[in-house]
Amino acid sequence: MLNDNICALSTPAGAGGVAIVRISGSSPRQYAEKMFRPQGKTAVKDFVPYMLYTGEFDAGSFKDYGMCVYFRAPKSYTGEDMVEYHLHGGVAIVNGMIRRLIELGCRPAERGEFTKRAFLNGKLSLSSAEGLIDMIYSESEGEVKAGYYLYRENLKKKVQEEQDVLKAALAEIGANLDYPDEVEEADVAKHVMEAVSRVKKFIDELSATYAAGRKLTAGVQVGIVGRPNTGKSSLLNRLLDYDKAIVSSLAGTTRDVVEGTLVIDGVKFDFKDTAGIRASENDVENIGINLSRRVLKEADVLLVVLDGSEELTKEDEEILALTEGKLRIVVANKSDKEQKKLGAHIALSAKNGENIDKLKKMLFNITVGKVDTNKDFLTEQRHYDALLRARAALEKAEDSLLSAPLDMVSVDVEEAWQILGEITGQTASEAVVDEIFSRFCVGK
Repeated sequence: MLNDNICALSTPAGAGGVAIVRISGSSPRQYAEKMFRPQGKTAVKDFVPYMLYTGEFDAGSFKDYGMCVYFRAPKSYTGEDMVEYHLHGGVAIVNGMIRRLIELGCRPAERGEFTKRAFLNGKLSLSSAEGLIDMIYSESEGEVKAGYYLYRENLKKKVQEEQDVLKAALAEIGANLDYPDEVEEADVAKHVMEAVSRVKKFIDELSATYAAGRKLTAGVQVGIVGRPNTGKSSLLNRLLDYDKAIVSSLAGTTRDVVEGTLVIDGVKFDFKDTAGIRASENDVENIGINLSRRVLKEADVLLVVLDGSEELTKEDEEILALTEGKLRIVVANKSDKEQKKLGAHIALSAKNGENIDKLKKMLFNITVGKVDTNKDFLTEQRHYDALLRARAALEKAEDSLLSAPLDMVSVDVEEAWQILGEITGQTASEAVVDEIFSRFCVGK
């Protein structure tokens, strides 16, 4: 039988105070018995599970003093027996310990293999694993909240409730097919229609949160657009509170897209300051202008910057027309000077900071402000796509209920049930599972 024990560093690589090397499989204690000498009288084979023991580790060519803990299946992260070495966080120490484990027959873990084993052993759902990925790679509180929502199985519970509704409907159809004289077809059709309507409503309500919910994890893309010299670069610098972009009174100074990131109320906002959109005979500036037009198309929200101290120019009007219908905030900059009536959403001063905090609140409110992180919300593209496919199957079931026999209806209801199971991993393909766990780091 091939050795199923795997090992890896589970803390970040590099020097640190503490490093944790994790071992999981059918017999991980065998390595601790060969490498760890407890300080007390308790032998490794007699370790009380979940208790840390101090002692000396032997890597063969050197030793280290630390702690060892044994986790007994199934009450462990992976659902298998596990052992962790808590070592000093030196690079040479970690490499030496892992090298020794491999010499003793332990296999290096693949990316995400510990969490994949947890999934296969029923310790967490596929959606929970995706939430864990989001938490590990989070850069803002919004990402942490969104990841934790999935990790704590909130989505799984809701989806399985709706699957149970469909399963009950399928059971009624089966009863009618098996006992047509005892179970009225009209009653069954009515109950199936009610079940389908309920699940469709759930899908519609959850799907409606995706656009804003996704921004919690991916961040909000903000494009800063306008004609030259309206103060776009100054506004970016003021928002970020440091000089990211070059500021000059010379038109066409910004030739490339300048990017910066800001966290507002726990949500990441990625700003892109663009070259002024105008007609230019300068080839280099035109490249920047073309990049600006691409940002204009791809951004989640636009800050259209006007010079509030001047009347609207033809270029201003063209940019306003170009951004009409897009999610935008029209900004009248230079409120430290006498203002013209431009019909902007907000007047501010990038120079002295007037109304900058108000602008940040406006950005938050029009993009993610309606997402209640205490309620159901959707953040993963895979989940959103599955919901849309499940809804399409339920629509087919509704149509079939009007003209087709119940056994034909059951095909569509069963398809919807199967698709919803892809979200939790209950019916997900091996390829999908492998792709998700490949996104993990090696030691998780």
